[in-house]
Amino acid sequence: MERSFSKEVELLRLGEGEVFHGEGILAVAKGLLQAGVSYVGGYQGSPIAALLDVMVDARPVLDELGVHFEACTTESSAAAMLAASINYPLRGAVTWKAIVGTNVASDPLSYLSSSGVMGGALIIVGEDYGEGASSPQERSHAFAMKSSMWLLDPRPNLTRIADLTELAFELSEASNTPVMMELRIRTCHVTGSFKTRDNKAPEYSSKNPIEPAKFDRERLSIPPFVHGQEKKKFDERFGAAINFIRDNKVNEIFDGPMKDVGIVVQGGLYNTLVNALERVGLCDICGESQIPIYVLNATYPLIDDEVADFCRDKRHVLMVEESHPAYLEQAFNAILRKAKVDAEIIGKDVLPMTGEYSLEVMISGVVKFLEGAVPKGADLAKASQTAAAIIDHKSASTAALGSPIPPRPATFCVGCPERPVFSAMKLMQREIGEIHVSADIGCHTMGAGAPFGFGNSVLGYGMGLGSSAAVVPTQGKRVISVMGDGGFWHSGLTSGVAGAVFNESDSVLLIMKNGYSSATGQQTLPSSALNPFGEFVDMSIEKAVKGLGVKWLRTIRTYSVATMVKTLREAMTTKEKGLKVIVAEGECQLAKQRRVRRAARIILERGGRYVRTRFGVDSATCTGDHSCIRLSGCPSLTVKDNPNPLKEDPVAYVNNGCVGCGLCGEVSHAAILCPSFYRAEIVKNPILPERILAWVRRTVIGMLQSSETSPLNPAAQ
Repeated sequence: MERSFSKEVELLRLGEGEVFHGEGILAVAKGLLQAGVSYVGGYQGSPIAALLDVMVDARPVLDELGVHFEACTTESSAAAMLAASINYPLRGAVTWKAIVGTNVASDPLSYLSSSGVMGGALIIVGEDYGEGASSPQERSHAFAMKSSMWLLDPRPNLTRIADLTELAFELSEASNTPVMMELRIRTCHVTGSFKTRDNKAPEYSSKNPIEPAKFDRERLSIPPFVHGQEKKKFDERFGAAINFIRDNKVNEIFDGPMKDVGIVVQGGLYNTLVNALERVGLCDICGESQIPIYVLNATYPLIDDEVADFCRDKRHVLMVEESHPAYLEQAFNAILRKAKVDAEIIGKDVLPMTGEYSLEVMISGVVKFLEGAVPKGADLAKASQTAAAIIDHKSASTAALGSPIPPRPATFCVGCPERPVFSAMKLMQREIGEIHVSADIGCHTMGAGAPFGFGNSVLGYGMGLGSSAAVVPTQGKRVISVMGDGGFWHSGLTSGVAGAVFNESDSVLLIMKNGYSSATGQQTLPSSALNPFGEFVDMSIEKAVKGLGVKWLRTIRTYSVATMVKTLREAMTTKEKGLKVIVAEGECQLAKQRRVRRAARIILERGGRYVRTRFGVDSATCTGDHSCIRLSGCPSLTVKDNPNPLKEDPVAYVNNGCVGCGLCGEVSHAAILCPSFYRAEIVKNPILPERILAWVRRTVIGMLQSSETSPLNPAAQ
């Protein structure tokens, strides 16, 4: 995993009245244990990948309590785990990334929400929305409404997060309905403190087994029973959920002296809103707002009488709801008209229709609301000045740069083993012309950026091969589909490889085998050799594709650019029909560097010899052509001023970020570029012969460089 929580998980042992201090994601884990959860599962993805990492590190704690943890292969398999709560009083929680994960899990979730649950069922969704998101800009709200599952959006406060995690199970059991809880990036990583409660061992577990449930066909989501289940949803469960949310004060109201206006905010946006109010002078540093705020920690279902009571004596109410459609704004208008409350709801009038509500966006929207609503006692001048200052600051920055601040799109890490593959594809494309590339979700998606530009479509995790199915017959040449090892095991094996073999597709599949689910933090995969708990697992991509009938299979080291070019050329031009699979094998460089640096530190602490490889460019030889940069795109390969005063073009230069992967030299060799690259070994704690050799070299070089009278020095002749 990207980060170890081995120290932090000890906080999960804290008992009644002790103080927990840490991140929001740990507060969720603590809330699960305090709630007496029986089983936990999930699939990694931002921003909740750390929750699974915590559970892996907390295995001793889970084993003591009898809690089962499952590292699921897909979101749908995680959702299917919740079937345990349909017939048994078992509390279970599963987690995955954002709406895309929910979409994958939609099949079992639809059945689950129809049958209902006996034990509390909690779905923790990483709400990955905004500029930092790596998924389509959609929200979980629509899915919750569609399937009639209750949606919590906790205020980013550790006490509230832990409490709502426990309350979610009670809400689920009170209404016999699964509950979704969305955690935004800032909620997952906010830090703070709260008083803990004792962990609760599940009533039933491996330590205390439960008797098999009696067969009951009405618990199955099949006709004709689904019709009765649908009726129960709205005749019984919906009302029970509303009563629970109201009675337990899941939503919060923070009062303020400006009674003629108010603000309604999704729980996850509360901190940003309060920050904006503080900047415009309507809130103190402790969060005491002058404008009353209604915090929706439960965004579905809404509580009609709560909504009406909050808005009844107000002229204008600002609705802070990210994205479109404006589900909450529309619902509030319907509730208020039905209750004959005249407050005007203002939302997308002053706030953007789409995009993340950052602090800058929030300040601008609040100021526009204040200028239109004109609440009694508000200092509109200060608010307007704050918004104007932000605009002036951006304008000054643009003027200083001479242009708007450029965007910084994500790119491959230094030394990434997937970059050489795209370099090889670029070299191969020079020979056979433009090719169609079906891309996939994962690190390899960066191949769509400069300097490569590969990727005509991205349609889902593990869908690279499936998305090329209808393209293949329309091309005059084969197409290349790309997927990672994570996507392969997630869905690529069944939806891609099996389908291509079954339909005799004549195309090329390139599988990036870097050993981990790298984009989410180096979680292990079935082909990682070790499972999340460090136990050996004998599974491989090669065995899997051979088992499905793939005949043409090659495994190539990714950094061998020339070999990769040759293999790609063969795959694209061979007369052999059928699916051609190339497994590009190279360990994720981040994972490798963590391991290597740890080993190096241990060796050096013991006084041992350690060799580190670096690459460089001979400035005297470099012509300034920069083809190496255009073909590799490595961030550590940059330019510097030409030391030759007679040449204007800057020369290539390898900076200190180099990890010694050797791609620059490999590309130069494969592309027959130039001999300016060199390889150097930096030796720490060298042995005696190496010290003597180094002394001799320095002495000779020094003599040749410093002796003005040397016959080898042209200036002395």
